[in-house]
Amino acid sequence: MEYLLSIAPSIASGLKVTLSVFVLTLILSLPLGIMLSLARLSHFRPLSATVGAYVYLMRGTPLMLQILFIYYGLPFIPYIGVELPAFPAAITAFVLNYAAYFAEIFRGGIQSVSRGQYEAAQILGFSYPQTMRYIILPQVIKRVLPPVSNETITLLKDTSLVYILAMNDVLRLARSAVQRDFNTGAFIVAAVFYLLMTWVLTQAFMKLEKYYARYDE
Repeated sequence: MEYLLSIAPSIASGLKVTLSVFVLTLILSLPLGIMLSLARLSHFRPLSATVGAYVYLMRGTPLMLQILFIYYGLPFIPYIGVELPAFPAAITAFVLNYAAYFAEIFRGGIQSVSRGQYEAAQILGFSYPQTMRYIILPQVIKRVLPPVSNETITLLKDTSLVYILAMNDVLRLARSAVQRDFNTGAFIVAAVFYLLMTWVLTQAFMKLEKYYARYDE
């Protein structure tokens, strides 16, 4: 126990990277996912097909591969040649990946709202943007909270993938401690940090679900 307490502060220093990747990805991918879901449902076929292909590509290939491609592959693409530092490359990959997942979640939520509500809004003189903002999306948010909660917790755990870019997140620092001290206790400390963060997220989403459930009463 004494050893675990002694290495906990050094591993905790990796929380800055872990939480930065998590928070930035969530802030950027959620609104992007909503916009992609609306584009996916568009009656303009080229737009809908393009977004559908994007979602299929992002969901059909591993996130680790996408991180490696953006960091190592982009500089070698003709006429693009973009070379991103490790942190922006990781954020870009995470946002593009999770936006695709959130897009499908919101698409399912939007499609679950009955057509009658669209027709009622049209009769009341609401434009399509007004209908989505004031009538459809508030209902969708309540309906998609459980899958968004699951995806958010998955995102928290996926942040450990940034170790492949030599970023000092919780997992990489724990692994370094194991290799240095020949003691796997550091992995236990890392697990405790992830479990605590997951617990906080779970409690937050439970409160949100409880808050929105009162509208069903």
